[in-house]
Amino acid sequence: MNPFFQYIISETVKRKLKNKKYKPVHYEKEKENTKVELSHLVRDIFFILIGVLSAGFGLKGFLLPNMFVDGGAMGISLIIAESTAIPLAILIVLVNLPFIIMGFSSIGKQFALKSIIAIILLAISVHIIPFPTITDDKLLIAVFGGFFLGLGIGLAIRGGSVIDGTEVLAVYISRKTSLTIGDVILLFNIVIFSVAAYVFSIEVSLYAMLTYLAASKTVDFVVSGIEEYVGVTIISDFSDDIRLVIIEKLGRGCTVYSGKRGQTLQQTEIVYTLITRLELAKLHTEIDKIDKNAFVVMHSIKDAKGGMIKKRPLK
Repeated sequence: MNPFFQYIISETVKRKLKNKKYKPVHYEKEKENTKVELSHLVRDIFFILIGVLSAGFGLKGFLLPNMFVDGGAMGISLIIAESTAIPLAILIVLVNLPFIIMGFSSIGKQFALKSIIAIILLAISVHIIPFPTITDDKLLIAVFGGFFLGLGIGLAIRGGSVIDGTEVLAVYISRKTSLTIGDVILLFNIVIFSVAAYVFSIEVSLYAMLTYLAASKTVDFVVSGIEEYVGVTIISDFSDDIRLVIIEKLGRGCTVYSGKRGQTLQQTEIVYTLITRLELAKLHTEIDKIDKNAFVVMHSIKDAKGGMIKKRPLK
């Protein structure tokens, strides 16, 4: 590993264990955990930066020069920007801020911090970077503007953050009501497209729907799954530690059942949990801290109810 990163890890571990009585084994374990956290942080930053550039290119290269709008929080920002003299860069931050506050209470502090940084970076890129205007063909604008915007949103989610707060709102409301995440997003966008039709024209609203479809399908592809929930099966020799992490750090419920390994018929415990796409990055980080060789299987879930789906707030 790079000596610079080794120094950062060493100093971070020392600060964590300062004024605490610990054995050398505790230091090594904390050092290993810090190394995992740093590697995942670097990966998340890379995804977020590429996502910001992609979304900025979609906005300034396609949508903004041709007065196109999208769904979600970005759609609200674009409608207000086209209707007033307020710069889009400021609106991106202001419109998404309430959703990030929701994310802080319902998903976690780290997620909220990453998201606000990603949104500010997007606002700066839209304001500063001179992306070229690619085309004035309306169909190409709707399809490829939505594609690059969706690519940016999807990469940001892969990095454990959002640059469009609609999904955060959907997760938050679904935990408070009987509505599913898909229902909330659908109702939210119906309102936005109706406003676009009133403020601009029916044609603009129809192209906005096409842009939204292109963006949402791209997000689904990048994040690997169209469904809102993800079922995760984990097979590891440290299943009890993983179980505790899921309960205590993610605030999720899980099921532990017994199984046998195919080759040796050795008895093993299997952990199964259900999380949202926005929590996948954190779960992977926590599993890697405990067992890098854990066998993890993920599959999409259309929807779920009961149990600990309406999870308790993280401490």
